[in-house]
Amino acid sequence: MGTVAGLLLGAGLLLVWSSTWAPAPPRPTSRLVRGWQDLTAQAGLHRLGLGPFAAASAGLALVVGLVALGLGTAVSVAVAFALLASAVPLLYLRSRAQRRRVELRTLWPDVVDDLTSAVRAGLTLPEALIAQAERGPVELRADMAAFAAEYRATGRFVGALEVWQTRLADPVADRLAVTLRLATEVGGTDLGRTLRTLSEFLRADLRTRGELEARQSWTVNGARLAVAAPWVVLLLMSGRGSTSAAFDTPAGVAVLVLGAVLSAIAYAAMLRIGRLPEEPRVLRAGP
Repeated sequence: MGTVAGLLLGAGLLLVWSSTWAPAPPRPTSRLVRGWQDLTAQAGLHRLGLGPFAAASAGLALVVGLVALGLGTAVSVAVAFALLASAVPLLYLRSRAQRRRVELRTLWPDVVDDLTSAVRAGLTLPEALIAQAERGPVELRADMAAFAAEYRATGRFVGALEVWQTRLADPVADRLAVTLRLATEVGGTDLGRTLRTLSEFLRADLRTRGELEARQSWTVNGARLAVAAPWVVLLLMSGRGSTSAAFDTPAGVAVLVLGAVLSAIAYAAMLRIGRLPEEPRVLRAGP
């Protein structure tokens, strides 16, 4: 009897002690990692890692530098063009992400309308989203298929929505996911009205942005040409022997460094002034 009582006491103390254990809180994602994940998701390159991307940029810079040296340009000029080449992959990735954001912006109103029609026809919210993987816009079918696969594997609608949000990294998708999540958890009969209001708002925003982008496109392209023109001239002049030798002097290196700094500042200022405000992801999934 004493042995049994001792075992029960020990088991009780163990249970009390184990109740004080708390799971380790998830480590917050750093700003750099989160920004990289959003950028690759917006570009549609979900498996692109930061390490391989940096290696590819360094490899491109090395190839451009060696080619420039092989053509007889000055060492300082070759280094300058190698550094410029290292930024090309990042500029391409940002441009691809921007194009895809604009493309999706034109698709969201129709997607919301399709979901509204599906809900009014009696489909559940998971069924309405899964149907988009087959009958929705081609550009969104892969992301809708990821939602469908996650929902079929786990049966958790909220978890599948979070996977969908992470894949798209789009503020409109965040708003739509939160709306559908609240409709699932709270219920109510205003979902159709809310979706119609969201569709009208998205169409109005699309019209306004289209007008502004059409008016400012020639200004932005002219500013980009102005930034690139001095470097094109430098590339054309670097093949001449006397010009090439001049850039290997301390004064020539100083001119290149100053020109690179001013070009970077001018390009950043041009992007800052000409950029339309992007909606932040305040409703992102995860910590």
